[in-house]
Amino acid sequence: MTNEPKIPSLSIAVAIGKNYAIGKNNQLLWHMPADLKFFKQTTSGHTVIMGRKTFDSVGKPLPNRRNVVITRDTELKIEGVEVVNSLDEALALTKTEEKPVFIVGGAEIYRQALPKTDTLYLTTIHHTFDADTFFPEIDGNDWKVISSETHKADEKNKYDYTFEVLARI
Repeated sequence: MTNEPKIPSLSIAVAIGKNYAIGKNNQLLWHMPADLKFFKQTTSGHTVIMGRKTFDSVGKPLPNRRNVVITRDTELKIEGVEVVNSLDEALALTKTEEKPVFIVGGAEIYRQALPKTDTLYLTTIHHTFDADTFFPEIDGNDWKVISSETHKADEKNKYDYTFEVLARI
C-alpha cells in the first residue's frame, strides 16, 4: 500500500435543457430558484473549478467554497480566487482534498473534465432552449443513475425539471 494521497473525486454540477443547452451570450437561459438551491447545497463547502467566462457571468467568488478559475490570461489576478491556466493545473491544486471537487462551467471546461469525472450532479430543465453554448452529450452506457427526483413547474420555477446524480460505471 502506498502513502500517495488519494486523488479527490471529480464531480460536475450542471443544469441543462433537453437539448443540452447551458447558455446564450454568456448568460444562463432560465431562472430556477430550485436549481440554484440544489447547486448551493451540492457545492457548498467544496472546491469549485470554473472557466473565466463563467466566473465573469457569476461576477464574484461563490461563498463558502474554494474558487478556482481557469484562464489563458497568465497575468489575471482575482481577489478571493485562485487563478490557474489549465484544468490540469486546477486539478493539481486540489489533489490533497478529501471532499469531491466540482467543475461548474463553462462548456469548454465541462468538455475537458467530463472524461475525468466520477459523478454528475445534473439538473435537466424539461424545455428546449435557443442557445449558443451546450454541455457535451452524456453517453448513457458510461453512467448509472444513483438518484432521480422530478418536479413540476410552479410559481417560482417556470419549467418542469429533474435532479439526478449519476455515477460513472
